[in-house]
Amino acid sequence: MSGESNYYGPVVNMTGGRENVGINYGTVGGAGQDGELRAAVAELTGLLGELRPHLAPDQDRTVGDTLPELVADRDALRERRTVLASLAQIAATVGEVGRPAVDAVHRLLALLG
Repeated sequence: MSGESNYYGPVVNMTGGRENVGINYGTVGGAGQDGELRAAVAELTGLLGELRPHLAPDQDRTVGDTLPELVADRDALRERRTVLASLAQIAATVGEVGRPAVDAVHRLLALLG
């Protein structure tokens, strides 16, 4: 395991540049977002982070790749319904441990209408 890195969330490496903002989670330079939507995205992101140790390596990689796409932006999330459905399916594969994440995806989809 020497030299191996485990990241449980977005990782940003910036070298040089000017006026770097980092990752825009829909809060920088945009209109104020719905607090309920922000809370739902934060809840799902947290639950997925807790779930990752219980996943198979390929599932963990998929969740890790998907986390940066979870932003509190209704239009962006509506376009990513398939991604949200995939996250629910992955969470469901680990049974009761994944149930809170499945429920969080369903609440988020309900908010999107």
